[in-house]
Amino acid sequence: MKNLEPIANFVFESGILSKTPRSGLWFLGTGNQSVAEHLFRTAIIGYILARLVPGANKDRIIFLCLIHDLAEGRTSDLNYVHQKYGRLVEAQAVADIAKALPFGQEIREAYKEVEEKKTLEGKIAKDADQLEWLATLREETMKGNAKAQIWAAIAYRRLKTPVAKKIGKLLLRTHPDAWWFSEKDKWFVNRPAKLQKWRSKK
Repeated sequence: MKNLEPIANFVFESGILSKTPRSGLWFLGTGNQSVAEHLFRTAIIGYILARLVPGANKDRIIFLCLIHDLAEGRTSDLNYVHQKYGRLVEAQAVADIAKALPFGQEIREAYKEVEEKKTLEGKIAKDADQLEWLATLREETMKGNAKAQIWAAIAYRRLKTPVAKKIGKLLLRTHPDAWWFSEKDKWFVNRPAKLQKWRSKK
């Protein structure tokens, strides 16, 4: 490909996703997240699910997770209320993105695969999308948003694969800080003497 300008444009277009807000949080009343943040954690979750499902194509699932909301840089994030009353134009946006790129067909096919949820990889990528949303809602629940708990239960009901349902149940009852904080950990009361000595030398 001699003309690389479309590639440069695509790099900048993908960057706008870091400035595109997830609009469902407006209706929730708390929290903020960009589409790019959502895509990153969705890809991580997709990788996890792929490792837990025999026969799943890990690379394909990660790609699907990264692509599934790519069009929102052009359409903005369409939450469930917007989808109910607004005209869904994401497919057209994906088609327009694909036209300019030498690998555009791959992007078009990936978007379609996630939307249709017919392949194993498409189902897993969609479940990763929902698990990311469920995790976000759990975080807002623990900040005191009562609506988030109700929404999280609805997000759980959208899950299709057995492993996603198991992880979803865990997310619904795990505190978002559990990976780093425990009231039983004496570290938070009395830090080790070695650390105190190290700090005093600085």
